Amino acid sequence: MAGKFELYKDDSGMHRFRLKASNGSVVVVGDAHESKESLLKNIESLRKLAPYAEVLETSGSPA
Repeated sequence: MAGKFELYKDDSGMHRFRLKASNGSVVVVGDAHESKESLLKNIESLRKLAPYAEVLETSGSPA
């Protein structure tokens, strides 16, 4: 089974997603969006860009 995007509303009523791997573990949690439409656009962007994303190793804390 492939991974899946789960859509939900957080405690403040904002739309979010979590991407789960096929084993059920959460891989990514998306930022909050005011509309479901905006959230779905964000997911589509991730689907398009992820196959081409580079893997870069850096030192220090994330910005």
